[in-house]
Amino acid sequence: QLQLVESGGGLVQPGGSLRLSCAASGFSLDSYYIGWFRQAPGKEREGVSCISSSGDNTYYQDSVKGRFTISRDNAKNTVYLQMNSLNSEDTAVYYCAADQSGGFGPWVLKRGRPYEYWGQGTQVTVAS
Repeated sequence: QLQLVESGGGLVQPGGSLRLSCAASGFSLDSYYIGWFRQAPGKEREGVSCISSSGDNTYYQDSVKGRFTISRDNAKNTVYLQMNSLNSEDTAVYYCAADQSGGFGPWVLKRGRPYEYWGQGTQVTVAS
């Protein structure tokens, strides 16, 4: 079965950290760029960060720059999102997605962009 599975979400206090993982099964991620997206209650899904297939290029939404770091380990077929200095506005369901088409650049985070694979999401709640 070809799928992406996110993990690492949970409840964290403001100022805390979490590391999300996005693991692929049934296919190799090394030729795919990966996007992390999130959807807060009552809001549309938005792009958070993305990484090229090689890992050499990354982009971030302005609100997470300096706090989040995306990385990948192609040997482990996994992409990570390290989230530091979390605040209540980061509360959302976080999704990872994989695709190969259309080239790689900040446009891959645009709302509504189609991806070949999506994970099921992991909940991140920032609250005291």
